[in-house]
Amino acid sequence: MRILFLAVLRPHTGNAVTAERVRVHLEAAGHVCILKDAFDFESPSEIANLIEAEKCEAALALHLYRGGRLVQGHGIPFGVIFGGTDLNEDVNQGEKSKVMGKVLEEARFAVAFTESMKEMAQMQWPHAKDKIYVQSQAVLSQWTLSFSCSFEPGITTTPNAAFNWSTFLQRAEINQSADNLHIFLLVCGLRQVKDPLYLVDAFSEWHQEEPNIYMVIVGPEVDPVFTKEVKAKVKSSIPMRVLQVDPLLVPCCFRATGVRLMGEMPQADLHAAVKNCFAVVNSSVSEGMSAAILEAMDLEVPVLARNIPGNAAVVKHGVTGLLFSDPQEFVQLAKRLVSDPALEREIVANGKEYIRTHHSWQVERDTYQHLLRKLEGSLEA
Repeated sequence: MRILFLAVLRPHTGNAVTAERVRVHLEAAGHVCILKDAFDFESPSEIANLIEAEKCEAALALHLYRGGRLVQGHGIPFGVIFGGTDLNEDVNQGEKSKVMGKVLEEARFAVAFTESMKEMAQMQWPHAKDKIYVQSQAVLSQWTLSFSCSFEPGITTTPNAAFNWSTFLQRAEINQSADNLHIFLLVCGLRQVKDPLYLVDAFSEWHQEEPNIYMVIVGPEVDPVFTKEVKAKVKSSIPMRVLQVDPLLVPCCFRATGVRLMGEMPQADLHAAVKNCFAVVNSSVSEGMSAAILEAMDLEVPVLARNIPGNAAVVKHGVTGLLFSDPQEFVQLAKRLVSDPALEREIVANGKEYIRTHHSWQVERDTYQHLLRKLEGSLEA
């Protein structure tokens, strides 16, 4: 089949990574997959022209609102994949929710990453309950995506063997001479939904008590306006008592606040940094399924994640990671993890096993190839 695949392909987003991975699955089954950015189209009529020009026989949309509303009504069978924000945010907006409900009425199938996402969708649109399937994401690195893969496991992380952790710490202006150094890594693109500022104040206060504790925010500047806000906040995280004592100490104090902001890193270097850090942190307001969490588990690094549905579907508290509901609880749990090596080892082992058993690349491939046969069946009928 010639399949039109609409997704939001903005760089450094989970949807873009997922779309590329699913494209590989479809093409491995012999389909022609025409992957397009949903943001490049403003109306269904533009999609109609594209379908005709490309002779598309079926369609797939990632994100029920952004992509789904554009592929319906064209007379070709289609399926949808929930993106995360469609269920966590757009569903609360009346008009968008109505549009998404109509998309589900016409869709041949819908894919949710987790059981909780499926339950949310079924509650909102009961008429679609029999067409919603659950398929966890298999997250691979860019290196692996360059091949047509058919091996286990689904999570493939490729730390750069030449990565220099000391150089990374030096760039982050972190005092490497501190005893028992603990680095918490928050991996995210700088945009509001990732809420990278959520823990900054609490972490800065903790760092003042324990100078060997640091949080490093690593990721690309996705939203320029929000990036300015993040930079201003991190640089202004200076205890007022120091400012009142001697303004000349401000640069030194900045290095002592415990929060650092780093730019985008190559994937292999990022995986190496994750492997070297003490724990990975997720503070997002909304998640479909966090690749950073899955990759940390595969790299045998503990995870502390904000207690939201997308994270709670992956992180079982006290088993595969730790879930926090506010900054104060984060600090409490992080201190517990630092002081309890046995807990750290248990979480790491359980996380690795969870990845092995629940995020298989081959299972994901089989699922999407099976679902595409539903569209082929529609054509034959």
